[in-house]
Amino acid sequence: MKHRRNNLGYYLREGVRGMFQHGFMSFAAVCVIIACLIIMGSFFLIMVNLNHMINELEQDNEILVYIDEDLSEAEAKSVGSQINMITNVLESTFVSREEALEDYVSEQANPELFSGVDASTLRNRFRVTLVDISIMETTVAEIERIDGVASVSAHYEIARGFLTLQNILNLASAAIILVLFVVSLLIISNTVKLALYDRQEEIGIMKMVGATNGFVRGPFVVEGFLLGVLGAGIAFAIEWGLYDLLMNRLSSVDTMRLLDPIPFADVVTPMAIAFGATGFVVGVFGSLLSIRKFLKV
Repeated sequence: MKHRRNNLGYYLREGVRGMFQHGFMSFAAVCVIIACLIIMGSFFLIMVNLNHMINELEQDNEILVYIDEDLSEAEAKSVGSQINMITNVLESTFVSREEALEDYVSEQANPELFSGVDASTLRNRFRVTLVDISIMETTVAEIERIDGVASVSAHYEIARGFLTLQNILNLASAAIILVLFVVSLLIISNTVKLALYDRQEEIGIMKMVGATNGFVRGPFVVEGFLLGVLGAGIAFAIEWGLYDLLMNRLSSVDTMRLLDPIPFADVVTPMAIAFGATGFVVGVFGSLLSIRKFLKV
């Protein structure tokens, strides 16, 4: 146990020494990690906010369920309980003939032209919002099978448009994040590789006197780990500050108040985990990638 603690102390000392010994490259590596993580984090936040807005628009994309005109209002209302039992139904709101007529007339440019229209010419209906519009057609088919339902009006084209936009955003963000992740990995790998070239002779001597690959590898892995975690921590703090600053600026602009961005506090945990994990993986695996050929002595 004592020997293991001594090794850990040695790895840490040598890792820190390597960072300062190649100060400029270490600084450059940390800056690149910060830049890449901020860009990755920004795309993630954009994706989350756009998905949030699309989900809100999805809820506004109601379907109308028209009730059989032969049913009384009480009988028509009872159909709502069956609609609500369908798994994908988020909410159903009953709209009587009179309310439907009022809504229709209020939307017209000349409402006085409809003063003589009798509400009985319309049907009782339900406004229904769905949990997942990707299975709208299946849900509509279930609603149509309910006794008392005359017809269902659903805007499939709008639903498909929302889903297509969401998929494009997710794919584009994932591709950009992956590219930036690989760039960060290569930068860390090259930084550690410079340190390895500088200590190539020392590594050879250590190998000849019987040092294990793990013992030789340890300080460089620690160096990469420290660079990765340092960059991730700084990037996370900058991302949080920039996001809050942008939200405050947007809230002060009247035309932007219609937007409803997600507070950073709502995504702080997944963002912190993502930044920390990326910094760890980039640092550790970047070091492991660069050190392999130097161990073949």
